[in-house]
Amino acid sequence: MSFQVPRMDALESRAWLAIIGTAELLPAALDAQLQTEGDMTHFEFMVLTALRQTGPMRMTQLAAAANATLPRLSKVVTRLETRGLVERASGEGDGRAVSVSLTGDGRRALVRATPGHIERVRELVIDRLTAEQLEAVASALEPVVEALDPHHRFGPAAR
Repeated sequence: MSFQVPRMDALESRAWLAIIGTAELLPAALDAQLQTEGDMTHFEFMVLTALRQTGPMRMTQLAAAANATLPRLSKVVTRLETRGLVERASGEGDGRAVSVSLTGDGRRALVRATPGHIERVRELVIDRLTAEQLEAVASALEPVVEALDPHHRFGPAAR
C-alpha cells in the first residue's frame, strides 16, 4: 500500500494561495500606515477599537476579541497604558480580574487614526474589487470565520 500525498486542484490552490497571501501581506501593510500616521500598530488599533465598541472589558474578553494570548495582550495594554490611551482597574469582588477601558486620549488617538486606516484599507482591498466581488468575498469568508470562531469571540461580534 502506497501513501498518496493529498493535492488541491488548480482552483482550490489558487483560492488558498490568495487567502494566505492576503493574510500574510495585509497586516504588515496596515501596520506600516498606522505606525506612520497614527503612532500605533494594527494590533493596538484593533484593541482600541474593541474597547470603543464594547466599553470596558476584562482582559480575558479583550484577548479573545483581539485574537491574542493574555501575555501578548498584557504587554500591549501596558504600552497603551503608559501612553495614556487605556487604563486598568481591578474587578469588584475579585482582585485578580482586571478590566481595561479606553481613556479620552485613547478615543481621540483612535478617531485620528481611523480615516487614514480606512483610506489604506480602501486602497489595498475595497477599491480593487467590484461590489459583486465584495459580496462574493464576504459571502465566501463569513462561513470560514464562523468555523474558526463559533463562539463569536473575535472582532465586532465579540460582546
